[in-house]
Amino acid sequence: MEINKRSYTIVGHEEPHHIRMVSSLVDQKMREIHEANPSLDTAKLAVLTAVNTMNEYMKLKEECTELMNYIEKKEKEDGRES
Repeated sequence: MEINKRSYTIVGHEEPHHIRMVSSLVDQKMREIHEANPSLDTAKLAVLTAVNTMNEYMKLKEECTELMNYIEKKEKEDGRES
């Protein structure tokens, strides 16, 4: 895989398509951050990419939890109405 103009061999248990998709998203995120901060060296760019990605992950996880709680609440309400 190529990320930030460097080649990497990535081995994992996921399907090759999944690994390619993840690598592509990491590359895309690094490019976005680099465009906004062109003076960052590779290490700082990688850390900032990881921080941004984890922030997005945590927001999505919170949204998922809220949705699951909402669904559970609705299912309980629907059970009482029957």
